[in-house]
Amino acid sequence: MTDNPQKSSPKFGQVHGAFLRSLVFLLDFFLIITALYQLKPASRSLLIEAHGAESLPYVWIGSAVALLIAIAVYRKILERFGRVRVVLLSCLFFAGALVAFRILSATHASWVAVAFYIFVDIFGVVLVEQFWSLADSSYRTQDGRRWYGLVGTGGLVGGVFGSLLATLLLSYTFLQTPDLMLVAAAIVGLIFVLTWAMDRWGWLCRAGEDAAPAIPAAQAGGWRLIAGNRYLVLIAFALLLAQAIAPLVEYQFLRIVELAYPEREARTVALSLFFSVMGGVSIAVNLVLTPLILGTLGVLAGLLVQPVALALATGGFMLQPTYITAAIMKISDRGLSYSINRAAKELLYIPVEPQLMYQAKAWIDMFGYRLFKALGSLIIIALSHWTLVGAGVADLGWVTLLGCVIWAWVLVTLHRQYLVLVKPKDRSGA
Repeated sequence: MTDNPQKSSPKFGQVHGAFLRSLVFLLDFFLIITALYQLKPASRSLLIEAHGAESLPYVWIGSAVALLIAIAVYRKILERFGRVRVVLLSCLFFAGALVAFRILSATHASWVAVAFYIFVDIFGVVLVEQFWSLADSSYRTQDGRRWYGLVGTGGLVGGVFGSLLATLLLSYTFLQTPDLMLVAAAIVGLIFVLTWAMDRWGWLCRAGEDAAPAIPAAQAGGWRLIAGNRYLVLIAFALLLAQAIAPLVEYQFLRIVELAYPEREARTVALSLFFSVMGGVSIAVNLVLTPLILGTLGVLAGLLVQPVALALATGGFMLQPTYITAAIMKISDRGLSYSINRAAKELLYIPVEPQLMYQAKAWIDMFGYRLFKALGSLIIIALSHWTLVGAGVADLGWVTLLGCVIWAWVLVTLHRQYLVLVKPKDRSGA
């Protein structure tokens, strides 16, 4: 055995160990997203059954407030206890809460659907943040650049697999929509076991874990840092404008789903199938279109794909408001946001000084997104009261089209500033 030079090579052993660890991280992320996509179609279907799709804007506002509170509480807990311990305890809490929600769902109390919807939002944010927190503390920067692409693939595949699993369980077994909570609880149990095993294997960094984490951007004046930098203002405006438009698209899509699928189980299956298709489109765009467009047409083209595609899809939906056109509109928004738009967005941060970039991204991702989703919800409520959408849900498309035009204009302006900042670096590296 020692005659094999590869096996005796420390470098080979290190690469082999890093690859194996990355596969386990990939599996962990896969399980997290698989569990989440048991819950997303169920939460939406149950809320529509209990209160109708017209309740969504109010629930989104409540969810935004609850998320801000939950994030603040979570960070306080993280300051007191070790990171790994908090992750393990969170898994136990979420699994127990899911079992409790399944029991409560049998009462058919209308408030359970609202609480469950908000819970699912918190579930997704906390578990994903915990995963990347463990990964960031367990990889050096160079290793992260090498392996994060592989690790992140687990999330994309988990979204497709989780949605298909929910579809199959509801279509071919005795399980019903509320039972997906128990399926997700079992998957969270697997996440607990896997995290515990990774810790026992020494793959999770515990060094300094009891130290207080980096100051959240809200406390560090993240929004003030953005306001003092024109380039960051343009980035924030472009990203947050997209986040304000997203509820308009989601609202129109779910209103059509409510009309097309009045029966709960059929609606949950339809939503699960839709999420799997959207995940598949995101993977395909990531593998084929993203490198092609960014490599040949550049950053601006990559950024403009989403608002242009969304505007065209919205126009089609307004002409023919059916489930198919609504699904295409939704995929044009979220499907492209999770693929080419995300890659192009990351390129925008390259000219920004690293510490400033970190704090700006933290504020935008953790706080700005929630605030602007609430803003989009308020727009829907206001327009509904003014009867602008009274003639039909497709009338909200005019607001979406206007938002896409402003969004595209901001992106063109942002790209000019990006070129100004990037060109000096290109010359210095030439």
